[in-house]
Amino acid sequence: MRTIELYALEGAMSSSLAITADVLATANRLRSTRGRPPAFDLRVRGPAARAARTFLHAALPELPQSADKRADALIIPSLVTVTEEAVQARLLRRDAVRMRSELIEAAEQGVHIAASCSAVFHVARTGLLDGRRATTTWWLAPAFRRMFPNIELDADEMVVSDGRFSTAGAAMAHLDLMLSLVERYCGADMASRCARFLVLDGRRSQARYMAMGQLAGQDPNVARAERWARSELERGVTVEALAAAAGLSTRTFARRVASATGLSPVQFIRRLRVERAVELLETTTLSVEVIANRVGYSEPTTLRRLLKREAGARPRELRPA
Repeated sequence: MRTIELYALEGAMSSSLAITADVLATANRLRSTRGRPPAFDLRVRGPAARAARTFLHAALPELPQSADKRADALIIPSLVTVTEEAVQARLLRRDAVRMRSELIEAAEQGVHIAASCSAVFHVARTGLLDGRRATTTWWLAPAFRRMFPNIELDADEMVVSDGRFSTAGAAMAHLDLMLSLVERYCGADMASRCARFLVLDGRRSQARYMAMGQLAGQDPNVARAERWARSELERGVTVEALAAAAGLSTRTFARRVASATGLSPVQFIRRLRVERAVELLETTTLSVEVIANRVGYSEPTTLRRLLKREAGARPRELRPA
């Protein structure tokens, strides 16, 4: 049986606490239907451990709770922080500093460490992720890149595993993170069974959920260019014209758009096209050919390839049922 340790800081999202226990309990139940013993037990610690333990035990009293065995994995759930300023303040709190020293100790003992959303910032602050790949919530990605330049951030990914570290994107990606741990310890078949039982579709990318307007809004010049580009997508948008709309040189615009969104100008234009194409696929019955023209592509095959790469889905998968 694998021992999973949940580190509960004050301000941990209740949904992430519940998701951690729900997925582990689901895996245990599904194993029991095949006459197999439970795969996981759960231990909770941290400043908010008592409240979290009471909450989880009331919801899932059958989930074994371990007290002594060394943890196989340590989970840091999402925290209720939605701005860079809030994240910075949370990193400085005494309980967070203490937790980071415990994370370093756990990593030295070979414990697998997993975190989602803004909690990834706390793991990154330890230095354990330097030189590794990671992801975090898409709207804090620019701040993450500025704060941790030695980490290879892939904000498009829902879950990234690198060695003994797993990170996940925005808050509900905690579910994907837990399924990845089930796969690690119980195999792909059990993870797939859990996903089907929980009615969770495969979600490998955050890209389709990104709101470029929110990212661009961090810089007024980039926001001005973003608004102009949306009105010009059908006629075609060049980097030079985009920089002019921002009132900046192409070099300065490239630097400003990278700071605000983590993208190059070409990637920025491409992401706007994807966002608009997904919106049209979800809200209209227009053909892919017409939508491709609406977002600036003469060939629908170009849009199909782009959607597969950027949004992780084919056009028909983005249509509402």
